[in-house]
Amino acid sequence: MKILILGSGPNVTEAAHWDRSPFDAIVTINNAWRVRPDWDYLIHPSDFPADRHPDPVETGQKIITYETYVPAQNALGGFVYAGGTMAFTAGYWALHDLKPTVMAFMGCDMTYDRAQTHFYGTGTADPLRADVTLRSLEAKSARLQAMAHRRGCRTLNLSRDASRLVFVRATPADMTARVAFDEAAIDHALRREANAGYMVPSGKYWKEEDRFDPAIIDEIDAAWLATVRS
Repeated sequence: MKILILGSGPNVTEAAHWDRSPFDAIVTINNAWRVRPDWDYLIHPSDFPADRHPDPVETGQKIITYETYVPAQNALGGFVYAGGTMAFTAGYWALHDLKPTVMAFMGCDMTYDRAQTHFYGTGTADPLRADVTLRSLEAKSARLQAMAHRRGCRTLNLSRDASRLVFVRATPADMTARVAFDEAAIDHALRREANAGYMVPSGKYWKEEDRFDPAIIDEIDAAWLATVRS
């Protein structure tokens, strides 16, 4: 199963008229359901404003909330050392529930150095809030990439813009790109997480951030960044 995951980056509008046929399902994050009407899943956190929800929701479309994605993410390692941006959360949920072979991301670059930060204008850049755990978005994406690899799924970035994602670049017409992983490095990163004990089953890691040591988080981030062979 090939899944397209749409975020709210300015370039996500490029996907509005993409051919649907390369994808078996389309997962949208927060406001990205507005990009194209044929989405299958909308995933959003508990504080997503009600006036931004789709109305009506068409037959076959499904909304995924924290009640579903938190248990799904916990089953795949949980909100470990936090850093649960919605793009990564959507990826973990898709891995758990949809069992994809490809997760292709668009509009999830998480770069906010321009006047228009989101396709609908200027929004709140979640990864830039004060948060002791959001020290390397690249490492967080490397973790998702490695966890997906372990489950027979490739992660791709369909964006052509600057990106914080470490996923290999691809296009909807050619999603065959692959990378080589260091399996021992993945095992090492998982051990570092287990030793740290920063698992937060509720998903509300910000309520426990006083117990997180930035130095340990940096060590874990470095371990995940080392999981892809040069």
